[in-house]
Amino acid sequence: MPRSVRRLIACATAGVLWAGGLGAAATAAQVAVAAAPAAALDNGLALTPPMGFNDWNAFGCDVSEQLIEQTADYLVSSGLKDDGYTYVNIDDCWQTHTRDADGRLVPDPAKFPDGIKGTADYVHAKGLKLGIYEDAGTATCAGYPGSLGHEATDAQSLADWGVDYLKYDNCNNQSDGTQADYVARYTAMRDALKATGRPIVFSLCEWGVNDPWQWAGDVGNSWRTTGDINDSWSSMLGIAKANMPLGADSGPGRWNDPDMLEVGNGGMTDTEYRTHFSLWSVMDAPLLIGTDLRKATPQTLAILGNKDVIALNQDPLGSAATVISSDTSAGTYVLSKKLADGGRAVALFNSADTAQHISTTAEAAGLPRRASYAVRDLWSHTDYDSAGTLAATVPAHGTVLLRVGASAAGGAAALRDPALLDTGVSHAPDHLEPGASATVDTYATDLGALPATGLHVSLDAPAGWTVKAAGATGTPLLLKGRTFATPWTVTAPTGTAQGTYPLSGTVSYDPPGGRKQVSVPLAGSVTVEVPPPSGTSYLSDLDWVTATNGWGPVERDQSNGETAAGDGHPLTIGGTVFAKGLGAHAPSTVTYYLGGGCSTVTATVGVDDEKDGKGTVEFEVTADGRQVADSGVLTNADGPTPLAADVTGAQQVQLIVTDGGDGNDSDHADWADAQVTCS
Repeated sequence: MPRSVRRLIACATAGVLWAGGLGAAATAAQVAVAAAPAAALDNGLALTPPMGFNDWNAFGCDVSEQLIEQTADYLVSSGLKDDGYTYVNIDDCWQTHTRDADGRLVPDPAKFPDGIKGTADYVHAKGLKLGIYEDAGTATCAGYPGSLGHEATDAQSLADWGVDYLKYDNCNNQSDGTQADYVARYTAMRDALKATGRPIVFSLCEWGVNDPWQWAGDVGNSWRTTGDINDSWSSMLGIAKANMPLGADSGPGRWNDPDMLEVGNGGMTDTEYRTHFSLWSVMDAPLLIGTDLRKATPQTLAILGNKDVIALNQDPLGSAATVISSDTSAGTYVLSKKLADGGRAVALFNSADTAQHISTTAEAAGLPRRASYAVRDLWSHTDYDSAGTLAATVPAHGTVLLRVGASAAGGAAALRDPALLDTGVSHAPDHLEPGASATVDTYATDLGALPATGLHVSLDAPAGWTVKAAGATGTPLLLKGRTFATPWTVTAPTGTAQGTYPLSGTVSYDPPGGRKQVSVPLAGSVTVEVPPPSGTSYLSDLDWVTATNGWGPVERDQSNGETAAGDGHPLTIGGTVFAKGLGAHAPSTVTYYLGGGCSTVTATVGVDDEKDGKGTVEFEVTADGRQVADSGVLTNADGPTPLAADVTGAQQVQLIVTDGGDGNDSDHADWADAQVTCS
């Protein structure tokens, strides 16, 4: 499980409510919980979501005055300051392990030779603001002095140093687990900050444990809604899904915080980072950069500096996006965000591993009925006209982000801008085997109020593949609402590895008024699946089709390490070490393509010893959706358990791990010696 969840378990069992004066505060907090929260904390701050930098995601405890000052320099020189990135925030590990003789926090003199005051002065001289980290417990998450019982002293120190933002964590909290205690601890620091007279943004970091969106509106300027993010698609996706339903609980001065940005840290693709930034922006999340800006690539800076997307996040209305439609089986979502100018931001979000078609309308997004709508694609920075439909085939893990407004009388957008086209690849096969061919169709549908003219389509596949048009690739006129389709024969070369391969191309057409031709991308994908060789093979030596996991990736020939690939240990069940197998973490599903030529799957299963006897899981095997083996609920005490499944004739097999019905804490599940036998 992630660090934040481990923190929670440790903190929740650490002891009883701190006895140094929280009794009265807790009683008051119970009353506060019962009452409706105020509209927002009355400090007049964070009327739009805070933007800036925090060192933790990229540096952990390796923080220093030099890093903070160099980051401030770069925010200015790169133009990110002008884009709205204002706060330069220091996270944990900035202080010494003991307070001074007067009970005050002491900045580490090796890390901050000029103290926090000197660092703040430097940052302020750049026209920026300084943030810092503390904890609502007896110690921070890294073991430095916490502020529980020292709120007034610590708040005054921050004010004296010139701090502008406080991230207030939840480790070592001595809590009894009640909401009243959480409210009391965070309210104590809120009041202490207010008493200093200095304007300090207050960011609660209690990990969403006690539903802070329900009570923290008049306690903090933002509150974490989830556990810690890490630089992986699965982490970002899980956090986004948890935060998306909470939009109605945020607004100016009080924001849902799904944790800091991972954009640029290398664990996701640029497509995934654009989705990350798009979702955080429309959800009105604080935009806190978490990468080393001194080494940021042009692609990273282009994402972080996208003014069109930032404008959605900083829209003064402060109305976070809501999900207006979704297809969870396909992994698609449509989000709409109301804007101060009366328009809407619309996100077509594809969480699936393959391209998906997503569609909505301007009316469904909340706009009045009109004959024409002005549409701006915020990643291509291109303006279009739509008669009302908003649709696209969205690449795997991608997001199409649109700003939509009703056109002026007379359909000004239709006369000025090219028609919005819905383009993509349709009717692709479920999969190809290497050396095989299939027919796919490209399509272009005119969503505008006027026709598109001079339309031409092209399609490309990966190097070594062949693509041949099997029909016309252009049309002189595409009327409103009509679709132009072209069939193509696509061939995967012999020896192609298993995986999903992109198909990409362009649709070119003429805008109104004879202006320069417009080109828009079209996207799709084809999956190549490779059957196992004849004989018996270890599954860890084969490529799977898909793999999902509770924490971290599924591992080959080692246990699950919860975070990054390769961070596990030797597979060990009941003291027996296995050289081969798969290390998973419930809930987990690993899918293999069999192609109808295999007969049995076998494994020795169990909970890995590395969790010291903790963990409860159940192993299942399904063949083409039909369950063919079930281990029953197992704990580590059950030791290595043999499992065999008849998969004769199956096209696919799935290795499934559930949490045994009690949550997935410590559910490290090993498919030791997992093998498949094929003819």
